[in-house]
Amino acid sequence: MRSSLSVLVYSSNANTRAEVLRAAGTRLAADLPPITWRECATLPALLRTLDRDHIDACVLDAESTPAGGMGVCRQIKNEVFRCPPVLLLIARPQDAWLAGWSQADDTLTSPVDPLACAASLAALLRARPARPAGS
Repeated sequence: MRSSLSVLVYSSNANTRAEVLRAAGTRLAADLPPITWRECATLPALLRTLDRDHIDACVLDAESTPAGGMGVCRQIKNEVFRCPPVLLLIARPQDAWLAGWSQADDTLTSPVDPLACAASLAALLRARPARPAGS
């Protein structure tokens, strides 16, 4: 088992990023390694991080500005080779159909419920494809 999993959280709002980090914590489940969090507040920072670093999963805030998480999700799903699974933070359950358009792997409504956040993120991390040797 790897020593840690890398999860990127993207939001233009520092409070939202902190809320996700507090909700999920650093250990999602006993069968998963601890989480190393990467925070991005802008689309360019997110794209650089995905290009430069290995990321096991992403949590994207649909309410980010100027680049919202739904559009960002669709962009990275279509442009990033071996795009990590994406958990999309949405404001209302009714936005789930837009999350489907964005190709998100799962959704979570705001405010973030710690149990739901940990369960969704753990499921995405367990289901992700095996990391290729040398990456």
